[in-house]
Amino acid sequence: MSKFLTASIGRKFIMSISGLFLVMFLAVHLSVNLLLIFDDSGELFNIAAHFMVTNPLIRIVEPLLGLGFLVHIIWSFFLEYQNWKARPVKYNQKNPAVASTWTSRNMLVLGALVLVFLIIHIINFYWVIRFTGGVQEITINGEHMEDTYSLVAGLFKTSVIYDIIYVLGGILLGFHLSHGFWSAFHTLGLSNKQWMSRLQIIGKIYAVIIAVGFSIIPLYFLIKF
Repeated sequence: MSKFLTASIGRKFIMSISGLFLVMFLAVHLSVNLLLIFDDSGELFNIAAHFMVTNPLIRIVEPLLGLGFLVHIIWSFFLEYQNWKARPVKYNQKNPAVASTWTSRNMLVLGALVLVFLIIHIINFYWVIRFTGGVQEITINGEHMEDTYSLVAGLFKTSVIYDIIYVLGGILLGFHLSHGFWSAFHTLGLSNKQWMSRLQIIGKIYAVIIAVGFSIIPLYFLIKF
């Protein structure tokens, strides 16, 4: 097992598994966040957020999710370092776009920018909700819960800068996923010549949905309020 993990295929396997795990998380996270724009009262979002916080299964998965993020991020830098060591001298390449796309050549840069966005996101929301106690409580259908909607909506309504940051974050995430989605399946051997083109199309569609979905939320509050 240790030899597998230290081998090139093993390292790519870990990147693919952790990446697909995050792909599923993003789909769930976006589904909950879109409730922000479907109900201006905030009740639907608060109920969903409360469920995510109190559900026992979610509480078990949450630390695993955090570990998945760390593994994916750290491993990406480690793989890049290994590739750099293998090619310490840059070779001449007249037209790199012929062999690869711009996204595939800049996955590390895109990942680093997404990491910056993730840190901002954690500071603005997760940290405030979980550790500062700065979120007011409300009662919905007789159940006490935190008014997460006011925290999120309040930031988007009052700060154009954060709106722009979150739109850019959604776009960067989309670019990162447009290559990472199908690449993960390819590394795991779950694609062939016939399915490769299909997975690339599915990956692009998924990337657009994620980019547009996350970007439209701050734009909604910026334009409407």
